[in-house]
Amino acid sequence: MTTHPDFSSPRIAILGGGPGGYEAAMVAASLGATVTVIERAGLGGSAVLTDVVPSKTLIATADLMTRVAEAGELGVKFDVDGGDFVPVMHADLKHINHRLLNLARNQSRDIRDGLEKQGVRIIEGSGRLLDSHRIEVLTADGSETVEADTILLAVGAHPRELETARPDGERILNWTQIYNLDELPEELIVVGSGVTGAEFASAYNGLGSKVTLVSSRDRVLPGSDVDAAVVLEEVFERRGVRVLSRSRAQTVERTDDGVVVTLSDGTKVTGSHCLLCLGSIPNTAGIGLEEAGVAVSESGHIKVDGVSRTTAPNVYAAGDCTGVLPLASVAAMQGRIAVAHFMGDGVTPLKLHQVASNIFTSPEIANVGVSEAEIESGKYQADVIKLSLRSNARAKMRNAKDGFVKIFARKGSGTVIGGVVVGPNASELIFPISIAVKQKLHVDDVASTFTVYPSLTGSISEAARRLHVHM
Repeated sequence: MTTHPDFSSPRIAILGGGPGGYEAAMVAASLGATVTVIERAGLGGSAVLTDVVPSKTLIATADLMTRVAEAGELGVKFDVDGGDFVPVMHADLKHINHRLLNLARNQSRDIRDGLEKQGVRIIEGSGRLLDSHRIEVLTADGSETVEADTILLAVGAHPRELETARPDGERILNWTQIYNLDELPEELIVVGSGVTGAEFASAYNGLGSKVTLVSSRDRVLPGSDVDAAVVLEEVFERRGVRVLSRSRAQTVERTDDGVVVTLSDGTKVTGSHCLLCLGSIPNTAGIGLEEAGVAVSESGHIKVDGVSRTTAPNVYAAGDCTGVLPLASVAAMQGRIAVAHFMGDGVTPLKLHQVASNIFTSPEIANVGVSEAEIESGKYQADVIKLSLRSNARAKMRNAKDGFVKIFARKGSGTVIGGVVVGPNASELIFPISIAVKQKLHVDDVASTFTVYPSLTGSISEAARRLHVHM
C-alpha cells in the first residue's frame, strides 16, 4: 500500500545545524512541521562556533585598538604623571580568544534553546543518507534511523589544505585553529588574499602583529570591487602590512621557533606563525548523496535550483555545501526558501543580485547588486557615481579618511541596480542601497529621502542626487 506524507504535520529532517539548518528549522516548526535537526559539533555550525562569530568578535577588538591608536589626531591625550604620550597598547590574546569563544558558545546555546522551545528535536551525531527519506545517525549511544517526508542538507564546509602545508594547530594554522593561541603572533604570514585572508590580515595588524599577506593574484580581494581593493591596499601599506602580490605559496614548514613559507619562485618568507586561508571544501563526502540520488558538481558542491531543490525528490540543500555564495545570510535564506517551498508557503526563488555582503576589514567593504565589472563588460548599462567620504562632514569629524560610496543606476530608467560602500560601518550603510535594489527604487527616490545631518548616510543621498544629473 502506498503511503503519503501527512502535510498537516510533515516530518522534516535537517542534517546540519548551521544558519541554513537552524533558520529552516525555526520556519518549519512555526509552520507546523515535525522537525528533527542532526548536528555533530554544536548548534550554529561553523558560522557560530569557528567562523563568523569568533572572527568578527576578534575584528571588533582590533578595530577598537586601531581607533584608539588614531585618537591623538582628534585631540585625545593620555596623561601619565602630567605628561602627554601616545598610548602603547597590547592585545591580551588569551583574554580576547577566551571572550570570543565564550560568545560563540553562548550564541550556540541560545540557538539550541530557541529551537527546543519551538518543539524541534535535536540529535547530536553524524548523519548519512540511506535514501531520499531516511538518515542514519551515529550518536554516542549508538545509532538510529530518522525517517522524514523531506530532508534538508546543510552540512557546511571545512578549510582547504595543501599537502605541502599541513596545519599543526600551533605554528601553522587554519582559521578554525587561530583562536587556540594565547599569545599574539609576533610575525604572522597570511596565505591567501581573499575575504578571509584580508580580514585576518587587517585584524592582526590592528592587534599589533607584523603581518605579511601572500597573494597569488595581482591585488588583494580579487573578486571584489577594484576601487575598494585599491583603498584597502593603500591602508595596508600605510599601516605596515606587507603584501606579496603574484606570489603563490608552495610549501609551509615549521622551524624551531617559527615557520618558513616557500613561494613558487623559490623565495622564502619567515615568520613566527602562518595562517592558511585557502578557501573551503564542502562536507559532502561520505554522507550518502549518491545513494539518495543527489548530484554534486566537480568541486563536490551539491547542485541546487533557485528554491534549494537538489536532483533527488524531497531533498533540499542550503549553505556552503551548495557553493552558491559562502555567506551565512545566503545559507539562512536558502534554508527558509526550501521549507517554504516544501510546505507550500509563499516563496520567491533566491535572487543573488539582491544579496548584500560585507568584508570586515578596516575599513569595511560592502556591496549589493550589480558590480562595476559587470557594467564595464557590457552585461548591464548603467550610470556610475563614486563619492569619496573625504567630502562627508561626519567622516571628517570622526577622522575617517578612507572610503567612498558608489551607486549604479540603470540607464534610461534610473533604477538603482547596485552599489558599494567602503568605510566605517559599511555593513550598516549598505542597507539603504540594498532596499533600493530590492524595491527597484529610482535614484530620485533615494535622493529625496531625508538623511540626518551630519551622517555618513548623507553621502548615499548625495551620490543619488548626482546620478539625477546624468539621466
